Amino acid sequence: MTLILAVTLFLGFYMAWNIGANDVANAMGTSVGSKALTLRRAVLLAAILEFGGAFLAGSNVSETIQHGIVSPELFYADPQVFVLGMMGSLLATGALLQLASYFGLPVSTTHAIVGAVVGFGAVIGGVHAIQWQEVCYIASGWILSPFLSGVISYGLFCLIQKKILYALHPTEAAYKLAPVLVLATISVAAMSLCYEGFHLHLSFFPALGLSLSIGLVAALLSRFFLRRRPEPELVSVEGFNPYQAVSLEKALHHLQRVHLSNRNDSYGEQISHVLAQVRRLNDVVKKNTHFSHTTSQYLSVEKLFVFLQILTACLIAFAHGANDVANAIGPVAAVLNILQHNTLHTNTAIPSWLLALGGAGIVIGLATWGWRVIETVGEKITELTPTRGFCAEFGAAFTILFASKLGLPISTTHALVGSVLGVGMARGLQALNLQMLREIVVSWVVTIPLCALFSIGAFYLLKLLFL
Repeated sequence: MTLILAVTLFLGFYMAWNIGANDVANAMGTSVGSKALTLRRAVLLAAILEFGGAFLAGSNVSETIQHGIVSPELFYADPQVFVLGMMGSLLATGALLQLASYFGLPVSTTHAIVGAVVGFGAVIGGVHAIQWQEVCYIASGWILSPFLSGVISYGLFCLIQKKILYALHPTEAAYKLAPVLVLATISVAAMSLCYEGFHLHLSFFPALGLSLSIGLVAALLSRFFLRRRPEPELVSVEGFNPYQAVSLEKALHHLQRVHLSNRNDSYGEQISHVLAQVRRLNDVVKKNTHFSHTTSQYLSVEKLFVFLQILTACLIAFAHGANDVANAIGPVAAVLNILQHNTLHTNTAIPSWLLALGGAGIVIGLATWGWRVIETVGEKITELTPTRGFCAEFGAAFTILFASKLGLPISTTHALVGSVLGVGMARGLQALNLQMLREIVVSWVVTIPLCALFSIGAFYLLKLLFL
């Protein structure tokens, strides 16, 4: 039993390490890709927030992984079989994640662990051993998460485009909208802690009121700390209005998007002709105005959003720790439960030290091997800037925290890639690396069957060693 316990803890830590190398890299990839954070600072922030999320809010989803997939009562007669099955699931999932991380593919650790548990449960206990209703509930989260996070990110980026990037005074507009964005970000983070967190036992509406109050205080403080920089004055030169240069540049971007998305040949020639005329006029106006001043306004906006993206990076790291630590410690907690009581209990508390072990493994995995997947998410799907990265991270973090409170182990990978995709779609289909997206989707599809097969093989291997 001592040997089984030691091996299980090692496999749990190994699984957590691979979650850090793959999934946490997803969480921080947008911040590193947009240059809001260096890799070193991203790791330091993730170390604090991931551990905090795992330790403070990781128990809800862990209970789902423990006894929400395979019916534990079918193993009452021989609980050691259930122990070896959970150990095999950890080994199989960790190995597959390590392989995916080596190739820089952001796969779903939730897909992996659920597929592994379903695989061994179906083979050992039969198909009826799987709680298919619960599995379908979990699978619905895999579909919902990229859609919901993508819609939120798309809508938020469209709002920022309309209110800030397409405004005649982008910097001034950004400073006006920034407190509202801080309010939303801090309120979501506070809600995750106040509602059934920190042992406050608050119901929904009191938790919502407290969260909004905290967010409002943060928004007021942001107006004080975010010092407004004066925009460069645009001076007319030889009869050319510099604001014409700003408006023409934006109109040119819109026309280029229309041209690239055109599917009607009868209008294609007309669109090309209008685009060429506007491009020539734009060149003339830019040469005769101080257009470099207007572009510096956008640089000021992006610098402001560096601060906001760091906030969302902290939020998504906390959210990820709360949701995905379950993938590592859920099976470990089930094994510990059996070793202590020699039977299966469906309602057991997750030990704090086990949450800490999972959080530590996640952080070490990010620090040692996370750079591979960070490159894919941050740079290879679509070009990210602080404004785009902020929208992507906010959409994903909101989705992940919402699922964590429901006890639903969704895919952080799906949520983040869906968010990045949503931001890219707001800029037009041409802004996306469709080849990389295809590779990611294929890796998602094969994850479940591969993990199920690996888990079955690992179970029989462990059975030879321990029984």
